[in-house]
Amino acid sequence: MDSLHERHRTVRSDGADLAVFEYGREPAPGTPTILFLHGYPDDHRVFLPVMKELAATHHLVAFDTRNAGRSAPRDGAGFTLTELVDDVVAVLESIDAPDGVRLVGHDWGSIQGWAVVQDARTDGRITDWTSISGPDLRHFSRWLRGRLRTPRLVRQGVGQVLRSWYVGAFQLPVLPELAWRYGLTRRYELGARRNVGADPVRGLALYRANMLSGATPPPRRAVSVPVHVIVPLKDPFLSPHLVDGLGEWVEDLTVTTVPGSHWWIAARPRAFAELLVPALRDDGDAA
Repeated sequence: MDSLHERHRTVRSDGADLAVFEYGREPAPGTPTILFLHGYPDDHRVFLPVMKELAATHHLVAFDTRNAGRSAPRDGAGFTLTELVDDVVAVLESIDAPDGVRLVGHDWGSIQGWAVVQDARTDGRITDWTSISGPDLRHFSRWLRGRLRTPRLVRQGVGQVLRSWYVGAFQLPVLPELAWRYGLTRRYELGARRNVGADPVRGLALYRANMLSGATPPPRRAVSVPVHVIVPLKDPFLSPHLVDGLGEWVEDLTVTTVPGSHWWIAARPRAFAELLVPALRDDGDAA
């Protein structure tokens, strides 16, 4: 499919007006539904390449998070993970999906997704969860402390600290905004091939509200839905070893490594689609 027919609507959560986009088939029994959660500094468009691969057979939903694209927080709204999860729940409740929803998240969308599948409000709504390049925050904290306290693993921990340098940099006043406005945004847009406007500056609130701020992530509990973690081995921001220990609280876990970088999902949409829907690989082999 060369183009996508877009159906747009707005979902109101407690703190934001969320721009929701639907593609592909209309919802119906027997038609799989996938909800995509994007990261920073993206908006829902980062998933358009893979949605083109899936639109013929799937009902596809994506939305701009409250800090991005055509969505907007209302006065007084914050950007804590708890509030972001509330937004995802509001979108989930608005979706007509007779057979449940498959959840897919990348980067900050993946961080949100981990919290969503541990939220009791989503029980029975989500059928499986696919995470790419975004850890559960509680798992990340526990993993990092364990590496830094274990001599034979400390190199992994130090390596992740170095990969996460930008988290500290984003806490600085004014300088991150200036960097995005006068250079980084243009570089990102050339690579991503899409305009992101003020989204990178708006999205700094994600880091300031949730990282190094003392904010408490939502409660953790065991994950019972099937989980597929896709690990790009060349991701400059996240260690591939972050999957270690997930099996202690994820009951049905599959880990797949791919030879790509952080935005592998957009660079290799067919390969991404085949991981989400293995039957596509069989169709390609038959052709």
